[in-house]
Amino acid sequence: MFVVACRPMAGVSPLSANSQSQQPFPTPSPFSFSDASARLSTRPSVYQCNLILRFLALLFSFVSALSLAASSSKKDSPRPSSFADYSELLYCFIASVLVFVYSAFQLFKGIWDIAQRGILISDMFSDYMSFILDQVAGYLLISSSSVAIVTIQQIDKTASILKAVIISTIVSFVTFLVIVICTLLSGYKLCKRISW
Repeated sequence: MFVVACRPMAGVSPLSANSQSQQPFPTPSPFSFSDASARLSTRPSVYQCNLILRFLALLFSFVSALSLAASSSKKDSPRPSSFADYSELLYCFIASVLVFVYSAFQLFKGIWDIAQRGILISDMFSDYMSFILDQVAGYLLISSSSVAIVTIQQIDKTASILKAVIISTIVSFVTFLVIVICTLLSGYKLCKRISW
């Protein structure tokens, strides 16, 4: 048996000195900041930002396609015209519909990943696919917008479709800007995956 004699210190009670020496190591709080919690807390914000951008792309591409389709149903103008009468505007309509379908798929995939905490498509394949298809969607939108600008100059100023084409072109360009941000975000995720 080993006995240690301790001399009492001035101003410190023996009970408080003993309780300080026997306190266990502090356990980390679930609310404390650590590297693992930082990764978990930033991951949902990236997914939420991606969802917001995908929803905006879905909305803007729908408005772009709808403005062209709704203008063709107007029959009260002296010269009724449809977007189908112009091959360039038909290309703009098809590009907007394709971007709408792609944005709907990306939005569904993002909601599924957050809600079910499961993976619809593997992360690596999803990063590559999103990066490539975002660039294809951006190319379709910018080329259709540039073709529509040339077509606007050729359309008669009294044609009923002129305002619809202008609205569709502006909204299509805004959709292009949203897709550019989505491309930058998917490129960032792909670079992080490659650098791991």
